Amino acid sequence: MADLIVIAFDTEPDAEAAYNKIQELQNDLVVELAGLALVKVDGDGKTRVEYPGSAARFGLGTASGALFGTLVGILFFVPVVGLVFGGLLGALFAAMDKSGLDAEFRQRVQDTVSAGKSAVVLYATKLTADKFAAALAPYHGSVVQTSLSHDQERELVHDLSATSA
Repeated sequence: MADLIVIAFDTEPDAEAAYNKIQELQNDLVVELAGLALVKVDGDGKTRVEYPGSAARFGLGTASGALFGTLVGILFFVPVVGLVFGGLLGALFAAMDKSGLDAEFRQRVQDTVSAGKSAVVLYATKLTADKFAAALAPYHGSVVQTSLSHDQERELVHDLSATSA
């Protein structure tokens, strides 16, 4: 099972420090990452996303890397993408609703990571929860999390691939 975890921060420096700490935790085997991103939303609501390197760093295949990128995009770029890809997004949202990443979850993320805030998004295949939480506690993040089973993850990858063809 994989966990998609969004941690929102009131300040960009806290988000950056937590982002760096999560990379250290991966090196220490506290978390096994399938994806990691730092999302910064400026005062005007413009979003920038940073990734720590290539998908190879996480041992990702193309499908998993595309899935993580799509999840981050849908969570944070819905208003812009929706105007451009209307019908395609409807199919993607239907696939996501089946997987537990429903409209309520997406809305919680968008409400939590609003203008002037930053977030760390991680897709973890393994997590030692107590050590992970203790290591990130000093950064005072607000967590929004959903868990995807292997079957749900596979179904979502299939559905996303089918809608983009």
